[in-house]
Amino acid sequence: MTLWRGLARNLRRGPATLVAGPVDMATTQALSDRLAAAAQTRLGRSLAIRHIDSGSCNGCELEMHMLNSIVYDLERFGIRFVASPRHADVLLVTGPVARNMQDALIRTWNATPDPKWVVAIGDCAIDGGVFKGSPAVLGGVEAVLQVDLLIQGCPPTPAQMLEGLRALLEANAQ
Repeated sequence: MTLWRGLARNLRRGPATLVAGPVDMATTQALSDRLAAAAQTRLGRSLAIRHIDSGSCNGCELEMHMLNSIVYDLERFGIRFVASPRHADVLLVTGPVARNMQDALIRTWNATPDPKWVVAIGDCAIDGGVFKGSPAVLGGVEAVLQVDLLIQGCPPTPAQMLEGLRALLEANAQ
């Protein structure tokens, strides 16, 4: 099959993705209001997240990047990803802690100003997951840092991540 024939066939078929389900605007607005109120109460501003890949397979990262997509639009909740740990409130860690990432994880933690939280995303970040027992892996994030929130799943959905961040903010706003 030639390139052009294959391209024409794919254009006729359309995308092979599933259609996104309907979004309940009332629930979305309620979540947005609760997140904004909790962030303002705890921090006096929006929530800034720094992602750290400590040795993952990138499954959790794919789901996490969906948080910035048009479907979830993390910015509307007053939450944003930042490039520097010096601007972060939350360290979002994915994957088991590889031996060669231990020092980088600790340095990132030390560079993050208080108040700060650590969130372990996915089964690998919680206890090592499928990489448990490997000589290249120390285990989950708790082997190196104290974790404030665990979000289970392999990988967890973006909705689970949003709900976890909301729960973290509300629990610490008290």
